Amino acid sequence: MRVRRAAFFLAICAGATPLAAQNSQCADLPTTQNTRQSCDAAIDLTRAYHPIAGLLVSGGNAVLGSGATLGGLGKFAFTLRVNATRAVIPNLVVDANNNVTKNRDVLAPAPVLEAAVGLFRGLPGGILAVDALGAAQLVPNEKLAKDIRVDSGAPRIGPLSLGLGFGVRVGLLGEGVVRPGIAASIMRRGIPRVGFGNLAAGDDIAADVDLHATTLRLVASKRFAVLIVAAGGGWSKYAGTALASFRNPVTSLAENISVDLSQTRTLAFLDAGLDLKVVKVIGEIGRQSGSDQHLITNFQGYDDTKGTTFYSVGLRFGF
Repeated sequence: MRVRRAAFFLAICAGATPLAAQNSQCADLPTTQNTRQSCDAAIDLTRAYHPIAGLLVSGGNAVLGSGATLGGLGKFAFTLRVNATRAVIPNLVVDANNNVTKNRDVLAPAPVLEAAVGLFRGLPGGILAVDALGAAQLVPNEKLAKDIRVDSGAPRIGPLSLGLGFGVRVGLLGEGVVRPGIAASIMRRGIPRVGFGNLAAGDDIAADVDLHATTLRLVASKRFAVLIVAAGGGWSKYAGTALASFRNPVTSLAENISVDLSQTRTLAFLDAGLDLKVVKVIGEIGRQSGSDQHLITNFQGYDDTKGTTFYSVGLRFGF
């Protein structure tokens, strides 16, 4: 089914909010022919992949490999980056016991373009230096993936739609001969409304979702000759809305469910790379915390109480 191929994009665009006991939108549906189970699965799928989607959009460090501000006006950095994490692609067929089997595991990538521009050099020692931050999330649209539909009003470059982000980074300590550079950042990122699945064409489930991520990061970094090392952590809030749809097995009619999305996570990460003057080659590994969302549906191979390991690689250019 096309929904299986499109399920990969849940890792880019899904969202969720935790519930205590049940999906209230499904409570009045009968359990015959898995009607309620299908309803629960449609909602829980967006919930389950919410933290993965937010992580792929945001990554760890706001400026890959850097924990110090740029140094004022005239300084800039431009990064071509790919965030990635392991994602479980489900078969999207639910049984009477609310079980959804696993189709396969994939390493889900998310390309991002990021920029930082120095605004203020700060006080002596780099204290209170300020950089402006920007990002463009590259989201495949229907020109590249026929099973995907993207908001027609979203910014586009050929087969890619853009999710935009902006923020600011403030220096807490400038890097010295011995001391590391330390900075804090806040960013707001998002992707346009993305849809997958087509009930009219025979799919069992479909959804249209958007995602907004607000992230706080605290990072320290140090350069040792050509070696760059940075470490940090932070907090993320992922929010948005979703219209989850499923085919009612009894009536064969489409049922639509509106879902509000909101969830938070903490994470930590480590960056390392090579400083080749104008070009810097950076890698990142990190871990995002898990949280019990009280999902009704059991997705084989997925446990929302466990954390998620993530990776980033990128080339950073700048002066």
